[in-house]
Amino acid sequence: MQREIFTLAAACTTFVGSHFVLSHPLRTPLVRRLGERGFLLVYSLIAFAALAWLALAFDRAPAGPALWNGAAPLPWIAASVLTLLALGLFVGSLSRNPALPQVQLAGLSARKPQGAFTITRHPMMMAFALWAVSHILIAPTPRTLLLALAILVLALIGARLQDARKLAANPREWGVWMQRTSFWPKLRRLGALRPLWIVAVLAWLAVTGLHVWLAGIPAGVWGWLV
Repeated sequence: MQREIFTLAAACTTFVGSHFVLSHPLRTPLVRRLGERGFLLVYSLIAFAALAWLALAFDRAPAGPALWNGAAPLPWIAASVLTLLALGLFVGSLSRNPALPQVQLAGLSARKPQGAFTITRHPMMMAFALWAVSHILIAPTPRTLLLALAILVLALIGARLQDARKLAANPREWGVWMQRTSFWPKLRRLGALRPLWIVAVLAWLAVTGLHVWLAGIPAGVWGWLV
């Protein structure tokens, strides 16, 4: 067990570390040498390789003892709600997201935040963070804790580093956007996702339903139905 957990920890470190290194200190010199498309190709290959190793290491690592009963009603309900919120933010992040690669920031300072961006300027990253927290609550085993903490670190620190890089590249546009938006999600503004909730709920039902076949563990409402 110790060997498999150590391998998983190494895979998690590689996955998170490669994202940080390629996205920040090595991004500029690599783009200068390879061009934007070449950099994206190298980045994608390394990211997919690291993800494949992470998935393989996670699959081979034994679950181990849980720190608490994640199947109890309270953590199960909390995890289900957080996963639904995560999908709402993720769906909202797919439209007009200025944080995505190669998005032009010109005119961003004149744009009024709408939808998911009234909740947080990093809805995609916060969706990953909420996914991680939900899995910590419901499956507090050594291998799941390692994976979830890696995703949580990648999401939160990655979002902070993304702010720093965008601000350095375009201080006026991103600086105004930062003033108009919040880093941490403002849950009182969840009503801004109202037009997306139907899509988010359907996606939540589909994803949690697939969880039974992909992981062998029922999730969400399927935990009571299956």
